[in-house]
Amino acid sequence: MQKEETYQNRLTRILQAVALEKPDRIPVVLEYAGFAAHVTQTPMAEFLGNPEKNLQAMIEAYRMVGGGDAINYGSFWPYSLCYDFMSKVSVPGVDLPENEMWQVVETELMTRDDYDRIVDLGWPAYFKEFMAQKILNDVPADYLPPRRKSPDVQSAWRKEDIPVLCGGDVTTPFELLCGSRSFMQFAIDLIEIPEKVIAAMDAIVPHLASDGIRRAKNRGYPLVWVGGWRTAPFMLSPDMWQRFAWPYFQRVVCEVVDAGLIALLHLDSDWTRELERFRELPKGKCIMALDGETDIFKARAVLDGHMCIMGDVPATMLFMDSPDAVYKYCTRLIRELGPQGFILQSGCDIPTNARLENVQAMVEAAGG
Repeated sequence: MQKEETYQNRLTRILQAVALEKPDRIPVVLEYAGFAAHVTQTPMAEFLGNPEKNLQAMIEAYRMVGGGDAINYGSFWPYSLCYDFMSKVSVPGVDLPENEMWQVVETELMTRDDYDRIVDLGWPAYFKEFMAQKILNDVPADYLPPRRKSPDVQSAWRKEDIPVLCGGDVTTPFELLCGSRSFMQFAIDLIEIPEKVIAAMDAIVPHLASDGIRRAKNRGYPLVWVGGWRTAPFMLSPDMWQRFAWPYFQRVVCEVVDAGLIALLHLDSDWTRELERFRELPKGKCIMALDGETDIFKARAVLDGHMCIMGDVPATMLFMDSPDAVYKYCTRLIRELGPQGFILQSGCDIPTNARLENVQAMVEAAGG
């Protein structure tokens, strides 16, 4: 009974923060993958190649940190990034030495002719063909379903009294096309053939959120990631951002929320310029997760009373600074961004080479 109460208390803190209510204390969430391999001294190739070892290393890392109200995602599969970026991924033990970091390999796999093919063939058929022929065609069979068997992630974490938050992730047409065309070629397309790009985006966006929503709801997860990387306002002029990024991002977020799930907006890079636009999203239904590039204090000022903020202990701080410096920055975040509508977390993932004592200081600051 006590274990169930602990689990529910942790989850309640997070749900209250999202709903802009005041929890008993600021919740702290852990988000990591490679850090688990590093801190448990698991070779990266084993961590990524064996789903059971992956899960157990993730859990052991949590125990070593010694606290936290939730884990953002409970296991990690490197080839999931292929579906977010429409790019190949180099993996240690397959393409790289066994203790290297995995790497997204951006190269021009999609041509200009493919914009018309997306419209003519339809996105589901095109995407299935593209992934099979150009992305996953040389991935060892043991790394892919059906040979790759996923363990019961939620049950394993439930035994630790820890909620797993993320039930899937969704991105936008911009991110997919940018990854598969390569950044330079896609930027040229936006200027030279914008109508073709928009036609393809319009064909893609109706199909992006449904699978992630269905998985999350079927498995009982509370939220779905909606990712933004190259769509950051830092990367685009205001006119281009409004035309090619925001309408599609907004649509996907609203689909997630309309399905009864929390939309966790995983926003890498700098979104400061367009913070006001996030007031157009549903109130008390989203989390803005920042990575240290967006001005988190301005985000709170602009979105206070409208959207929960998550973040943003920088990767550099968790690797290079002292536990005292980490603790002081975290207590500043708690003091200035709480007590309602704030969740303490690293800015994006805890880096692979983070110092354990620094991650422990982040959790200690929240009283976790």
